[in-house]
Amino acid sequence: MVMPVPHGGRWRATDLDHLPENGMRYEVLNGQLVVSAPPNIRHQLLIQSLGNALDAVASPGYLVLPGVGVVIGEDEPIPDLVAAAGPVDGDSRGIPAEQVKLVVEVVSSSTTLQDRMVKPVVYAEASIPNYWRFEINPFKGQLPGESLPVLFAHELGDDKTYELTHRVAAGDAVTLRSPFEFTIDPGLLLP
Repeated sequence: MVMPVPHGGRWRATDLDHLPENGMRYEVLNGQLVVSAPPNIRHQLLIQSLGNALDAVASPGYLVLPGVGVVIGEDEPIPDLVAAAGPVDGDSRGIPAEQVKLVVEVVSSSTTLQDRMVKPVVYAEASIPNYWRFEINPFKGQLPGESLPVLFAHELGDDKTYELTHRVAAGDAVTLRSPFEFTIDPGLLLP
Protein backbone atom coordinates (compact mmCIF):
# COMPACT_ATOMS: atom_id res chain seq x y z
CA MET A 1 0.00 0.00 0.00
CA VAL A 2 1.28 3.46 -0.90
CA MET A 3 0.78 6.19 1.69
CA PRO A 4 -0.18 9.62 0.35
CA VAL A 5 2.36 12.41 0.61
CA PRO A 6 1.34 15.47 2.63
CA HIS A 7 0.67 18.71 0.79
CA GLY A 8 3.58 21.13 1.18
CA GLY A 9 5.48 18.79 3.51
CA ARG A 10 3.02 19.25 6.39
CA TRP A 11 0.06 17.07 7.16
CA ARG A 12 -3.36 18.67 7.58
CA ALA A 13 -6.52 17.33 9.15
CA THR A 14 -8.10 17.08 5.70
CA ASP A 15 -5.32 14.69 4.62
CA LEU A 16 -6.73 12.12 7.05
CA ASP A 17 -9.64 11.57 4.64
CA HIS A 18 -7.21 9.95 2.19
CA LEU A 19 -5.59 7.45 4.54
CA PRO A 20 -6.47 3.76 4.60
CA GLU A 21 -9.05 2.46 7.03
CA ASN A 22 -6.93 -0.31 8.49
CA GLY A 23 -7.70 -0.14 12.21
CA MET A 24 -4.82 2.21 12.98
CA ARG A 25 -5.48 5.60 14.58
CA TYR A 26 -4.23 8.52 12.50
CA GLU A 27 -3.87 12.00 13.99
CA VAL A 28 -2.23 15.24 12.90
CA LEU A 29 -0.19 17.01 15.58
CA ASN A 30 1.84 20.09 14.68
CA GLY A 31 1.71 19.14 11.00
CA GLN A 32 3.05 15.64 11.67
CA LEU A 33 1.18 12.41 11.03
CA VAL A 34 0.95 10.28 14.19
CA VAL A 35 -0.01 6.63 13.79
CA SER A 36 -1.00 4.55 16.81
CA ALA A 37 -2.00 0.95 17.27
CA PRO A 38 -5.58 0.27 18.32
CA PRO A 39 -6.04 0.56 22.10
CA ASN A 40 -6.20 -2.58 24.22
CA ILE A 41 -9.36 -3.85 25.90
CA ARG A 42 -8.57 -2.45 29.37
CA HIS A 43 -8.03 0.99 27.82
CA GLN A 44 -11.36 0.80 26.01
CA LEU A 45 -13.21 -0.48 29.09
CA LEU A 46 -12.02 2.54 31.08
CA ILE A 47 -13.12 4.91 28.30
CA GLN A 48 -16.51 3.23 27.99
CA SER A 49 -17.11 3.33 31.76
CA LEU A 50 -15.96 6.95 32.02
CA GLY A 51 -18.07 7.98 29.02
CA ASN A 52 -21.18 6.39 30.53
CA ALA A 53 -20.53 8.04 33.90
CA LEU A 54 -19.94 11.46 32.33
CA ASP A 55 -23.04 11.11 30.15
CA ALA A 56 -25.09 10.55 33.30
CA VAL A 57 -23.95 13.82 34.94
CA ALA A 58 -23.17 16.09 31.98
CA SER A 59 -24.88 19.44 31.87
CA PRO A 60 -27.67 19.82 29.32
CA GLY A 61 -26.29 20.58 25.87
CA TYR A 62 -23.10 18.55 26.38
CA LEU A 63 -22.11 15.64 24.20
CA VAL A 64 -19.63 13.01 25.44
CA LEU A 65 -17.91 11.04 22.66
CA PRO A 66 -15.00 8.61 22.47
CA GLY A 67 -12.32 8.73 19.77
CA VAL A 68 -13.40 11.76 17.73
CA GLY A 69 -11.04 14.36 16.36
CA VAL A 70 -10.66 17.87 17.72
CA VAL A 71 -10.12 20.36 14.92
CA ILE A 72 -7.39 22.82 15.88
CA GLY A 73 -6.44 24.83 12.81
CA GLU A 74 -4.96 22.28 10.38
CA ASP A 75 -4.27 19.78 13.18
CA GLU A 76 -6.61 17.08 14.38
CA PRO A 77 -5.60 15.24 17.53
CA ILE A 78 -7.92 12.44 18.59
CA PRO A 79 -8.41 12.29 22.35
CA ASP A 80 -9.73 9.07 23.85
CA LEU A 81 -12.81 10.97 25.05
CA VAL A 82 -14.21 14.49 24.66
CA ALA A 83 -17.00 16.47 26.27
CA ALA A 84 -18.24 19.20 23.95
CA ALA A 85 -20.82 21.93 24.42
CA GLY A 86 -23.36 23.03 21.88
CA PRO A 87 -24.69 21.38 18.79
CA VAL A 88 -22.18 19.26 16.89
CA ASP A 89 -22.38 18.60 13.16
CA GLY A 90 -22.62 14.81 12.96
CA ASP A 91 -21.19 14.78 9.42
CA SER A 92 -18.06 16.84 10.15
CA ARG A 93 -14.54 15.42 10.47
CA GLY A 94 -14.22 16.45 14.09
CA ILE A 95 -15.38 18.87 16.74
CA PRO A 96 -14.07 22.46 16.62
CA ALA A 97 -11.74 23.10 19.59
CA GLU A 98 -13.82 26.04 20.81
CA GLN A 99 -16.70 23.64 21.57
CA VAL A 100 -14.55 21.13 23.47
CA LYS A 101 -14.61 21.61 27.25
CA LEU A 102 -12.83 18.40 28.30
CA VAL A 103 -10.31 16.07 26.66
CA VAL A 104 -9.35 12.74 28.21
CA GLU A 105 -6.31 10.65 27.37
CA VAL A 106 -5.56 7.14 28.64
CA VAL A 107 -1.83 6.53 28.42
CA SER A 108 -0.86 3.43 26.44
CA SER A 109 2.63 2.16 25.74
CA SER A 110 2.35 3.42 22.13
CA THR A 111 1.04 6.88 23.09
CA THR A 112 3.05 7.77 26.19
CA LEU A 113 4.97 10.75 24.78
CA GLN A 114 1.99 12.22 22.94
CA ASP A 115 -0.44 11.83 25.87
CA ARG A 116 1.90 13.20 28.54
CA MET A 117 3.89 15.85 26.66
CA VAL A 118 2.65 16.81 23.20
CA LYS A 119 -1.14 16.73 23.38
CA PRO A 120 -1.49 18.76 26.60
CA VAL A 121 0.45 21.60 24.97
CA VAL A 122 -1.67 21.41 21.80
CA TYR A 123 -4.92 21.32 23.82
CA ALA A 124 -3.82 24.20 26.06
CA GLU A 125 -2.87 26.38 23.10
CA ALA A 126 -6.36 25.70 21.71
CA SER A 127 -7.85 26.95 25.04
CA ILE A 128 -9.54 23.66 25.93
CA PRO A 129 -10.39 24.25 29.61
CA ASN A 130 -9.93 20.72 31.01
CA TYR A 131 -7.44 17.92 30.35
CA TRP A 132 -7.62 14.61 32.20
CA ARG A 133 -4.98 11.89 31.89
CA PHE A 134 -5.34 8.35 33.17
CA GLU A 135 -2.36 6.14 33.88
CA ILE A 136 -3.43 2.48 33.70
CA ASN A 137 0.04 0.89 33.71
CA PRO A 138 2.85 1.28 36.27
CA PHE A 139 4.60 4.59 35.52
CA LYS A 140 7.63 6.63 36.54
CA GLY A 141 6.53 8.90 39.35
CA GLN A 142 3.93 6.49 40.70
CA LEU A 143 3.75 6.94 44.45
CA PRO A 144 4.37 4.03 46.83
CA GLY A 145 1.09 2.21 47.46
CA GLU A 146 -0.70 4.21 44.76
CA SER A 147 -3.21 1.90 43.05
CA LEU A 148 -3.96 2.04 39.33
CA PRO A 149 -5.60 3.61 37.49
CA VAL A 150 -4.51 7.11 38.52
CA LEU A 151 -6.30 10.22 37.26
CA PHE A 152 -4.44 13.48 36.75
CA ALA A 153 -7.04 16.26 36.33
CA HIS A 154 -5.83 19.58 34.92
CA GLU A 155 -7.50 22.93 34.34
CA LEU A 156 -6.29 25.64 32.00
CA GLY A 157 -4.55 28.48 33.84
CA ASP A 158 -4.40 32.16 32.96
CA ASP A 159 -1.02 31.61 31.27
CA LYS A 160 -2.58 29.05 28.86
CA THR A 161 -0.87 26.07 30.48
CA TYR A 162 -2.51 23.27 32.40
CA GLU A 163 -2.38 23.25 36.18
CA LEU A 164 -2.79 19.98 38.05
CA THR A 165 -5.88 20.24 40.25
CA HIS A 166 -6.27 16.61 41.35
CA ARG A 167 -4.24 13.42 41.45
CA VAL A 168 -6.61 10.57 42.27
CA ALA A 169 -5.62 6.93 42.68
CA ALA A 170 -7.93 3.94 42.49
CA GLY A 171 -9.75 3.56 45.80
CA ASP A 172 -9.89 7.32 46.40
CA ALA A 173 -12.81 9.52 45.38
CA VAL A 174 -12.87 13.19 44.54
CA THR A 175 -15.51 15.58 43.26
CA LEU A 176 -14.38 17.56 40.23
CA ARG A 177 -16.32 20.71 39.40
CA SER A 178 -15.17 21.49 35.87
CA PRO A 179 -16.51 21.21 33.20
CA PHE A 180 -19.40 19.97 35.39
CA GLU A 181 -19.68 18.39 38.83
CA PHE A 182 -18.54 14.78 38.81
CA THR A 183 -17.47 12.46 41.62
CA ILE A 184 -14.95 9.85 40.56
CA ASP A 185 -13.02 6.92 41.97
CA PRO A 186 -10.79 5.77 39.09
CA GLY A 187 -10.82 2.23 40.47
CA LEU A 188 -14.52 1.91 39.72
CA LEU A 189 -13.93 2.48 36.00
CA LEU A 190 -12.32 -0.92 35.48
CA PRO A 191 -13.90 -4.28 36.30
